[in-house]
Amino acid sequence: MNEYKKLRVLSISTDRDIFREGSEAEGRMKDLGSIVEELHIIVFTKGFKFLKKRQVSSNVWAYPTNSLSRWFYLFGAYVLAKKLFLLPREDLSPLLSNVDLITTQDPFECGLAGYFISKRLHVPLHFQIHTDFLNENFRTESLLNRIRVAIAKSLLRGRANIRVVSERIKASILEKMFSGEQLFPRIITLPVFVDVTRFKEAPETSFLSEKYPGHSLLILIVSRLEREKNVELAIRLVAEARKRSSDSRIGMVIAGSGSQEKRLRSLVKSLKLKDHIFFEGKVDDLAPYYKSADLLFVTSLYEGYGRMFLEAFASGCPVLTHDVGAARDILGSENGMVCEEGDELCLIHNLSVLSKEPASLDQLKHSARASASHFVPKTKEQYLSEYRDMLEKASSRDDFFPVH
Repeated sequence: MNEYKKLRVLSISTDRDIFREGSEAEGRMKDLGSIVEELHIIVFTKGFKFLKKRQVSSNVWAYPTNSLSRWFYLFGAYVLAKKLFLLPREDLSPLLSNVDLITTQDPFECGLAGYFISKRLHVPLHFQIHTDFLNENFRTESLLNRIRVAIAKSLLRGRANIRVVSERIKASILEKMFSGEQLFPRIITLPVFVDVTRFKEAPETSFLSEKYPGHSLLILIVSRLEREKNVELAIRLVAEARKRSSDSRIGMVIAGSGSQEKRLRSLVKSLKLKDHIFFEGKVDDLAPYYKSADLLFVTSLYEGYGRMFLEAFASGCPVLTHDVGAARDILGSENGMVCEEGDELCLIHNLSVLSKEPASLDQLKHSARASASHFVPKTKEQYLSEYRDMLEKASSRDDFFPVH
C-alpha cells in the first residue's frame, strides 16, 4: 500500500451481508481495503435488526444506520456520516473531513445520501451503477423504480463522476440523458470482477446429461427466480419449441431460487413439462453445470452486467440470450448468439435449430470450448489495481459536485 497516496474512502451501501462473517460481501470489502488506507461503509439497515458497528479488517469498518424504516435511510446515513467524519472547525478555517472520497453503490437512495453527505463534508462524490436503469423494463417494474430513475437523472447531470459495469449502461446514459452543448459526465467502464479461473480449469463432465438423460438439447438457466429475470419466458419458449416439433427433445435445468419459484413450478406443471424442466434450487458450485450443459439460456428483462455470461464463456458453454447487460461485450459469434432485446422469435428459432440439428449444436459447442481454451481471465490483482486508479482519479476532482 506504500506505493499509493493516502486515500480514505466512505462507501454508502445497501449490502447487509457485510455484517455477516464469512460472506462474499465481507470478502469484497476486505479486498477493497487492501488498496486504500481506510474504507468506511455506511449500510442502510432497519432498526429492528440491531446491528452494531463492525470492524471487517484492520482498516475497514461497517456502520449500520439502524433506521426505523427505509424512508429514514437517507437521514440516518447523513447524521451518521456527520457524526463520524466531520471534524471541528476552528475560527474561519476551512471545513475539514477525515475522508477523501465518497462512493455510492447506486445512483438512487445511496446516491442521494452520498450527495448530501458530499455537500456537507465537502468531499468528492463518485457514483457506481450496476443496473441498466434507463431500460424501460426497469422503469415500469414499479413506482419505486420510476422514482429511482428520476433521482438518478437529477444526480447524474453535469460533471458527475461515474463508474458503470458495462458499455451498454454507458451508452444508454450518454444517448438518453445528454446531447448538444450539455456538460457530459465522466464515465469509467469497469466490469464486475468474476473469478472465473475455477470455471475455466474445471474438468469436462457429462454430469447433467447423466442426471437428466434423453434430451437432444439440455439448456441451463442460472438465475435468481425473480420477476426481472423473466424465467417464465424461458419456460414458455421451451414449451413452444417442443410444440413446433413433435420429435423435439429439449430439456431445461434451472439453477437458482427466489420469490417466483412456486409460480414457475406451477407453470411447468400446467404446461406438462415436469419431465423436461428441472428445478435444482440454489447451487453452490456451478462449474459442473456449465461444463455439462449444451447451452446457457438468458431471458432477463434487463441486466447490469450478467456474471453468468463470463462464467459460461470461461467454461466453454455456448450462450443464447437477447441483448442485455454485458452480453455483447463478452460474447462473440463463436461462443454465443445474441438476439435483439425482446426478439422472442430469434430466441425460439435458435432453440429449434439447435434441438433438431445435432451438427449445428456440436459446431457451436466446439467453437465455445476452443474460445475458452484461449481465454486469459483478468486476475484479482489487475482488477484491484484498476479499481484503485478509478478511486484515485475520482478523489482528485475539483469540480466534484454533480448537481448545481
